[in-house]
Amino acid sequence: MLSVDRLRVLHAVAVHGSLSAASQALHVTNSAVSQQLTKLEREVGQPLVERAGRGVRLTDAAELLVEHTARILSMVQRAEAELEAHRDDVVGHLRLSATPTAVRGLMPHALTSLREAHPGLRVEINEEEPHESVPAMARGDADLALVVDWEGAPLELPTGMSRAPLMEDVGDIALPAVHPLAHRELLELDEILTLPWISWSRGSICNDWLYDMIRSRGAEPLIVHTVEEHQTKLTLIAAGIGAAVMPRLGCGPVPEGVRVVPVQPALVRQVYVFWRTESSRRPAIRAAVRALREAASVYTESAPRP
Repeated sequence: MLSVDRLRVLHAVAVHGSLSAASQALHVTNSAVSQQLTKLEREVGQPLVERAGRGVRLTDAAELLVEHTARILSMVQRAEAELEAHRDDVVGHLRLSATPTAVRGLMPHALTSLREAHPGLRVEINEEEPHESVPAMARGDADLALVVDWEGAPLELPTGMSRAPLMEDVGDIALPAVHPLAHRELLELDEILTLPWISWSRGSICNDWLYDMIRSRGAEPLIVHTVEEHQTKLTLIAAGIGAAVMPRLGCGPVPEGVRVVPVQPALVRQVYVFWRTESSRRPAIRAAVRALREAASVYTESAPRP
């Protein structure tokens, strides 16, 4: 009889590419991963991993087993979801991958609501950008993902996912207070295309969107810095170093020396949550989606405008 837990370890090695990466994903030691693989090899009567330089390589037998394991783990998740639905208790462990602005803007309210309504549910947040959340969901490392995508640049979700829209978020233009455009109440999009931009990190969907947005209007982006944290961007802008698109969700306090100005047409991004469709019956999933919708509604009603 093959052990599902040991199959899960083999699957993690295949997905993450090494024993150490698998151990980190599973929150166990390297030694524990090695022991589980050794036991699984004894169960199947064939070697499953081979040394390859400093790492390991899966054998043909392991590749075959991994293919079946992906389906087995999917069936296990579906069975767990149906059992939870049958019990109708909002309990257990829910892993949520969420973009940083959504963590700041929505999660305090959502987590408080879930804790008060469902004390038996433990929610674990992993702050990740959307380009990290999507693979995490595909690998099964998260149960829910709270993500954003910009208008005109939607995320491509893995197959077998369901999603729920939460809100629209608008991006304003953060400028040094001494900039000639900073005194305006509203900016035209074509006026800002040649600004020296402080963008997001390379490879992120937000950075790619900024490049595409500017180029679609016939200009070439002038990126002077790449900074992920919004408060760091605002500090640089206050010192007169560049400008940035500043989403309202999770922006935080604006320091002296910075002026945040709306732009038209508005720079809009969608905020939504998605999960594996096979988990839709889990009471914990349904409760978390309700809490996030409530948090988004509260935020939309109370958020200040520039």
